[in-house]
Amino acid sequence: MFRRERSIPLRGSAAALCNNLSVLQLPVRNLTHFGVVHGPSAQLLSAAPEGVPLAQRQLQAKEGAGVSPPLITQVHWCVLPFRVLLVLTSHRGIQMYESDGSVMVYWHALDAGDASLVQAVFARGIAASGHFICVGMWSGRVLVFDIPAKGPNIVLSEELAGHQTPVTDIATEPAQGQDCVADVVTADDSGLLCVWRSGPKFKLLTRIPGFGVPCPSVQLWQGTIAAGYGNGQVRLYEASTGTLHVQIDAHARAICALDLAPELLSAAEDTFVHIWKLSRSPEGGYIEVEHCHGECVPDTQVCGARFCDPSGSSFAVTGYDLAEILRFSSILSPVQQRKGRPNWPTCYKQRRIQSPTAHRSSPLPTRSCCQHTVSHW
Repeated sequence: MFRRERSIPLRGSAAALCNNLSVLQLPVRNLTHFGVVHGPSAQLLSAAPEGVPLAQRQLQAKEGAGVSPPLITQVHWCVLPFRVLLVLTSHRGIQMYESDGSVMVYWHALDAGDASLVQAVFARGIAASGHFICVGMWSGRVLVFDIPAKGPNIVLSEELAGHQTPVTDIATEPAQGQDCVADVVTADDSGLLCVWRSGPKFKLLTRIPGFGVPCPSVQLWQGTIAAGYGNGQVRLYEASTGTLHVQIDAHARAICALDLAPELLSAAEDTFVHIWKLSRSPEGGYIEVEHCHGECVPDTQVCGARFCDPSGSSFAVTGYDLAEILRFSSILSPVQQRKGRPNWPTCYKQRRIQSPTAHRSSPLPTRSCCQHTVSHW
């Protein structure tokens, strides 16, 4: 269970953009950084564990060519093996800063030469993989930047061509030195997912077709893709093969954010934030899903949600036209405090009940609980 904690005030509200919240925890300094987009600026806040804001900074998108200031589309901290960079994307370019936003180390201008007169030009979707930072584009391309251990000598090393519609989000997880491991997934406005293996040259492993619904947010968990769609569904795929494992009718409206730490957090425009426990069956390695918690943010179009620590014991939420960051933390019993795990109420828990080689033309019987439906394929 989670309870509402002291919220963090913003100087301005959050824009109505998917994934409009980035969180960076600094355990050594006992601080948490928050980043929120509003129009042509990004608000950066540092807060103590009790939610007291200690510092605020506003970053503006670099002007480039044009009369009106460019609108920022996303802000995200990229944690690399040797440094942390803050990345901003906008309608004009890609900016990379030191983690506190004090020094810009790189700026990449967007080339609108191949865009039509009616097509919007922007960058969106940011993720770090090894010593690379991947950024999605309006054209469907994904730019891969090679980041040095220090300094501004950042190089655009590759452009990945796998999408025909604008990229919405990118997710990564460590490959841990294994061969043929899918460690990067990109999503687009058509719902198409492209699965890649990172390296000096990225390799496209598989494409998971969409079904006419955008996929605003994706995550990777132990070789499994968690994809949130515009119809409120969360789908779990095998990353290496694209096999659909589980389909969850999680929300009544479009999903705007997913996060992992290690439970799965889903947030949508229906004002709800849900937390799901993902696990693998020890017998056959099948994926199990358990609903752990649901939180309603009344009269608010949620646009961003993130866990605030690796253990998943707290999370934060932003909403359109909401001038604060809402914080929630887990309620632990004395025994659980010693064991270090939350008090998850079991809403449902169901295994996948069909073998990987079974016919998948129609879903198997489903089980519903608390207005959620889980289908196993």
